[in-house]
Amino acid sequence: MAFHRTDATLTGVPKVEDTIVWRSRTSIIALVSLLAIFSHLTMKYGFHLDVLVSNLPLLVTLVLGGTPLLLGLSKKLLARNFGSDLLGGISIVTSVALGEYLAGTIIVLMLSGGEALETYALKRASSVLSKLAKRMPTIVHIKRSGEVKDVPLDEVNVDDTFVVYPHETCPTDGIVLEGRGMMDESYLTGEPFKMVKIKGASVISGSINGDSVLTIRSTSRAADSRYSKIMEVMRESEANRPKLQRIGDTLGAVYTPIALAVGLLAWWASSDPLRFLSVLVVATPCPLLLAIPIAVIGSISLCARRAIIVKNPTVLEQISQCRTAIFDKTGTLTYGEPTLTEVVVGSGFTKSEVLPLVASLERYSKHPLARAVLDLALHEGVLLPDATNVSEPPGQGLRGEVGGRTIVVTSRNQLILRDIPGREQVPPIAGGLECIVVIDNRYAATLHFRDAPREDSSDFIRHLEPIHKFERLLIISGDRESEVRYLAQHVGISEIYPEKSPEEKLELVRKETRNARTLYVGDGINDAPAMMSATVGMALGHGSDVTAEAAGVVILDNSLTKVDEFIHISRRMRSIALQSAIGGMALSGIGMACAFGGLLTPTSGACLQEIIDLLAVANALRAAVPPRVLHDL
Repeated sequence: MAFHRTDATLTGVPKVEDTIVWRSRTSIIALVSLLAIFSHLTMKYGFHLDVLVSNLPLLVTLVLGGTPLLLGLSKKLLARNFGSDLLGGISIVTSVALGEYLAGTIIVLMLSGGEALETYALKRASSVLSKLAKRMPTIVHIKRSGEVKDVPLDEVNVDDTFVVYPHETCPTDGIVLEGRGMMDESYLTGEPFKMVKIKGASVISGSINGDSVLTIRSTSRAADSRYSKIMEVMRESEANRPKLQRIGDTLGAVYTPIALAVGLLAWWASSDPLRFLSVLVVATPCPLLLAIPIAVIGSISLCARRAIIVKNPTVLEQISQCRTAIFDKTGTLTYGEPTLTEVVVGSGFTKSEVLPLVASLERYSKHPLARAVLDLALHEGVLLPDATNVSEPPGQGLRGEVGGRTIVVTSRNQLILRDIPGREQVPPIAGGLECIVVIDNRYAATLHFRDAPREDSSDFIRHLEPIHKFERLLIISGDRESEVRYLAQHVGISEIYPEKSPEEKLELVRKETRNARTLYVGDGINDAPAMMSATVGMALGHGSDVTAEAAGVVILDNSLTKVDEFIHISRRMRSIALQSAIGGMALSGIGMACAFGGLLTPTSGACLQEIIDLLAVANALRAAVPPRVLHDL
């Protein structure tokens, strides 16, 4: 079973290990190239050694490092893939033919360094399943014949009885037989609340137990549990994650054939092979190989200083092209914490009377909504009298006495079952959660709770279309429709998909991504599969390491303003990268024209290209410098 493994295998995926091994080799080549350049410059200018001796590290690097790169580029040529790195490979051969070993080694460094930059992101992406697997226990405490025995997870069958100790993860789906406590299901459901578990309550695999011991009867095998299904969805999601084309590849596909054609034409027109070499040297695409990575790295650095972690550099190039924005609800557009939003009182009662009585009682409760009641009482400066005889019978609510009055905080169903006077005053069922308050055996109030929208959510959503050119905005959530619709109306989103499982989220995101490039913003494990299938996946906050691994971007400050900052940084990065690349290629084009007419020798062409490179790189360095304004909110 996958749960027993920390190196979860992705069926149907090209061998990730082979790709990582290749990229590890290119990382070594990049390091060797850097050392060779340093050694050459030290020997030539520091010790003034003979040219043959100072060139030796460069020659070794060109043979050992350049050869495997050239073999790989040859395969691209046979596949008619005319990327910018292909022209770089031809330039390596050209530089060797010219005796320009330093230039050739620099090109080797640029080609291998580009691969090395992506190695880390690839390893991170392939570890998502491992992170999920590590969350599950490998041993289950099975209870048989009155004794508790530890057995492997895959030996648990339907109707087995097992024990979950405090703070352990529930290994499979089941029904509580004994015990009473709280379970955190937020990683899987997206709901922000810890759920009370009493006898008869259902539990789901992957949820984290609170402070109590629970005895549970399994309703499924681990392989068929909710958590296992998310694992399967994640496998499928990673196997089909979108393939993205880089800016450099797009420009290189046009630039490379043109440069080769100009060089060959110059050779044919002049019958001089040096003309071909001169054109090719001045056409070496260092603005593509250098300026674009420098702009990307500078933007990643700027993001890090703004508490934005870019895990996959590709997203910087892609987010400005996204036209559909998809949001999870809980913890993304909301704070992920319940808030008491309304106290609807019955006849004969007032809010100022009800709130102190209920809050005094809630001080003794561990229910997830108790904190919301106390927060409102604190905000309004309510004095809380002492409560006595407090109890919380399973399934019957919270009860006690405050100032000689009997207070019960319970559910709508309990109110009806007990035939409490005044129950006809209870308002219709609305979105969100609710509690019913009974004082001295009379209906007193209904408390409405909601997961409060973020302060900046409305402004953020409403500016995406006019400022950032998003054409569609969607909410996909596992929450009830009434809750999702309430939030959507508040923030200005008209298209909602409520009550969706992780599998359904994934399918919807795939469908949208087929039609247009998508941005997905979420915060829980249940968002991870969809996040990986979107063009750009963004994790808000750092509450889930699995979500952080699945995302291309992680916002540490848990703020939508930071999402806007990232969009601005990426748009600016793309602009600077294109300025550097296209500007550099334009100057190289002028140089190629001069070389075509015989006005440049290979040596002078190389010098001109170095000047062009410096200009392109200097412009690209601007990406690391923060502008005056980084967001619109």
